[in-house]
Amino acid sequence: MDEHGPLTVAIIPARGGSKQVPRKNLQRVGGLPLVARAVGAAATAAGIDLVVVSTDDDEIATVAAAAGARVVRRPAELSGDTATSESALLHALDELETAGLRVETVAFLQATSPFIPSEALSAAVDEVRADRADSVFSAHETYGFLWREGEERSAEAVNHEADRRPRRQDREPHYLETGAFYVFRAEGFRTHRHRFFGRIRIAAVPEWTAIEIDDAEQLRIARALAHLYESPQPIPVHAVVTDFDGVHTDDTAIIDADGGERVRVSREDGMGVALLRRAGIPLLILSTEVNPVVRARATKLRVPVLHGIDDKETALRDWARENEVALADIAYLGNDVNDLPAMRIVGWPVAVADAHPLVREEARVVLRRRGGDGAVRELIERVLSS
Repeated sequence: MDEHGPLTVAIIPARGGSKQVPRKNLQRVGGLPLVARAVGAAATAAGIDLVVVSTDDDEIATVAAAAGARVVRRPAELSGDTATSESALLHALDELETAGLRVETVAFLQATSPFIPSEALSAAVDEVRADRADSVFSAHETYGFLWREGEERSAEAVNHEADRRPRRQDREPHYLETGAFYVFRAEGFRTHRHRFFGRIRIAAVPEWTAIEIDDAEQLRIARALAHLYESPQPIPVHAVVTDFDGVHTDDTAIIDADGGERVRVSREDGMGVALLRRAGIPLLILSTEVNPVVRARATKLRVPVLHGIDDKETALRDWARENEVALADIAYLGNDVNDLPAMRIVGWPVAVADAHPLVREEARVVLRRRGGDGAVRELIERVLSS
């Protein structure tokens, strides 16, 4: 980055307060805090020189910095419920220019839009930098018939005639603003103090990226969508921790007449663990159950096991500290709600394909394989591929 030349800067306002969804900008979608997802989308977009997060919150500042953003601390008078995004942007621009940075183009991203398409953002930046537009915003095409309620709740057609229903192919589309990103000239923004001015263009994006999180239900939808649309990726960690039942097994047990248990495991998982061990990456089995079968399988795999653990979070923190592994560098593979506390503290929370819905929602990665059917091997292969 040339700090003396004109810069294109992505600015992400992310205050700590939120009424509908508490601590909204830190809520995880696809296993990542929303503010970190926005930083990542901006950082991977071509043409953006610097990513900035404007916040009044210490935890958001820490997460943003860890994700690679420069943090601008926003004063309290610009952080309340009535504060506008424009005021936060203007403050950030003032702070950057006071620091000697010359900002020419601004990309304003909203962390509450979890699926910001980096390619579309790059194209929007190019439109402004190439002087083909002064302001560009993300929107998706829609052919919907819009209505409003008039007097006495009487329905009135907005973008069509109620007595005429043309076919989709006979209509021109409208575009619905998604709120994900806006790109504009810094000078024009300072003059107009608004994100829309001059030559305004639309950056068309897929409709599925348009969800904006304003309430708990939208958050649940976003978490479900993350695993449907986001491509498999390598998992760059320094350690792997797994639950046992429902992960190494299919979560069923055969009980004999004496009360002994037998479980079904995958030979593929055994080979995967051997490959991980040869690569020098530690693996720990962390289980709530106290059962000889857990110890027997761990011995067979030649990996350490902690079982009979009710507080998995504390046990995991202690193990990570003793083995000098940062929690951010650990993948935890779970399947049920008792795994959630441990999953929430690691960098890579991972769920088997048939995990409990709450576990799938909070996972950064949902595997394609089920517990006991090669899920451990799938995770290990993605770790080794990184």
